[in-house]
Amino acid sequence: MNRTGKDVIVITGSCGRIGSALCKRLGEKYQIVGFELLKALYASANEELVPVDLGSDESVTQAFTHIRNFYGNKIASVIHLAAYYSFNQKESPLYDKITVQGTHRLLQALEKFEVEQFIFSSTMLIHAPCKLSEKINEDSPINATWGYPRSKVQTEKLIHEMRGKIKSVILRIAGVYDDKCHSIPISNQIQRIWENKLEARVFPGDTTHGASFLHMDDLVDAIVQSVERRKQLPEELVLELGEPKTLSYDMLQRQISRLIRNKEFATMRVPKWFAKMGAFVQELIPFLPKSFVKPWMIDYADDNYILDIARAKKYLDWEPKHSLKETLPVMINFLKSDPKAFYKINLLK
Repeated sequence: MNRTGKDVIVITGSCGRIGSALCKRLGEKYQIVGFELLKALYASANEELVPVDLGSDESVTQAFTHIRNFYGNKIASVIHLAAYYSFNQKESPLYDKITVQGTHRLLQALEKFEVEQFIFSSTMLIHAPCKLSEKINEDSPINATWGYPRSKVQTEKLIHEMRGKIKSVILRIAGVYDDKCHSIPISNQIQRIWENKLEARVFPGDTTHGASFLHMDDLVDAIVQSVERRKQLPEELVLELGEPKTLSYDMLQRQISRLIRNKEFATMRVPKWFAKMGAFVQELIPFLPKSFVKPWMIDYADDNYILDIARAKKYLDWEPKHSLKETLPVMINFLKSDPKAFYKINLLK
């Protein structure tokens, strides 16, 4: 029996940046049960943290037994954020073990509960890149060519097959950032310009192409709206979430260099084979600093992602309130005021 009097929401990965922000937003109205690999030392009054290893049948079973004993059989929403991701590896068995099979374990356990909604954090990267004259929507072609997006495609299919009577919301999310950056591609681009590195002047792809991004606050708003409108939403809903205005690599480069050095950096395009050779050298020579750019990433330098968010506007009455262009000055001001803090927060060496 649920003695809290509040609807229960389960959040996997609740101690991550997105998860902790959701706990703060949803915790006043809902009883939050957070799933994390290790039990955290602190949780808010409206949140209980439960140690869960999504790679273990026993661990997932124990977690849901705990929920039934303390909160009953009804769950308003499961917000599934936990997944495996690594920029260092193009492929890994953990994509299947954690992301795909971990979701399978969750859905199996939920068969014994009355669940209103299952929200899954997917990625826009499952789609084939688009031309500059096009936009990607929910029906655009799927073309996942490396481990991370491929695991999301497989998991989306799994949710469709296993959800039963549970309503599902698939959120295909753009690259997430916030006022202190917290975006690996953006922070590394900022670092290259801040340190005036040679790599800051070259790029192995079409500099007129770019990728959509999304501010953390806007992502949290979209997820909260998905929860709040769960009774009105369709049985299955897929949404693209990102800023409709995509900055090209060249536009990003120019704005960052203006903010840091008061002048625009010109970017020279180099052949992919040359960039790969440089990346391999940095990986192999011990005394050279390791680059964020791995050789396998260079094949994707031309990718272009511009999102059509009309469906999110229709069903969630949602659109981004922030933009990367307007937030970059905030990031750079933080960098200038405390470079050590910027580097530490963004895990830069």
